[in-house]
Amino acid sequence: MSRVYRFVRFIRRIFREKQKLLEHQKEPVHETTPAGDNVTMIRPDLLNIPQIPFPEGFSIRPMRMDEIGLWTDIERDAEPYIEISDCTFHQEFGHDLQAIQWRSFIIINNKGEGVGTISAWYDRNFKGEEYGRIHWVAIRSAYQGKGLGKAALSFALNKLAQWHDRCYLMTQTKRLPAIKLYLDFGFIPDLDTPEAVESWREVKDKLKHPTLDKLLP
Repeated sequence: MSRVYRFVRFIRRIFREKQKLLEHQKEPVHETTPAGDNVTMIRPDLLNIPQIPFPEGFSIRPMRMDEIGLWTDIERDAEPYIEISDCTFHQEFGHDLQAIQWRSFIIINNKGEGVGTISAWYDRNFKGEEYGRIHWVAIRSAYQGKGLGKAALSFALNKLAQWHDRCYLMTQTKRLPAIKLYLDFGFIPDLDTPEAVESWREVKDKLKHPTLDKLLP
């Protein structure tokens, strides 16, 4: 192991200790939701991240502690399948609210209005290892199709690269545009279980992508 590599890992460990990352999270389980089967995608490294700027008139900033209501409103606007309750944010992020100030973000338009959200989150126990996590990506319905999702994903992956060596995300099989975006950004399907393989074969039947053709011949 080179001296530079050891130094980089040391700096990342200091960041993680500073952020008081917890070890409570469990590996996602296979289940079916109104949005389809839960599936997991992994980016085995955080190298060669596509660098996508935000479209003119849009930018991104850290989420504030008093903006949980805004986050909930954005998610409800964007979500066509599942109910977003007043408790959803706390269920997903409440174990480490302090971390939202550097890991959760609000996408804004040129009026400063919140039009999207994304989190560069973490998991200390994904498959027994520490991973970064892309978590709860949402763009208001009126602003979809403008490239905000691509720019937000690029931004969040660059953030994760400061603290982690790899990352994952969870999505559902009916979210085909999102899955295509993640595939284009170097995420690959997690095929660790027969149930996952079957779910991904169903995705492949509806979504043509070279990564799926390679992994699921």
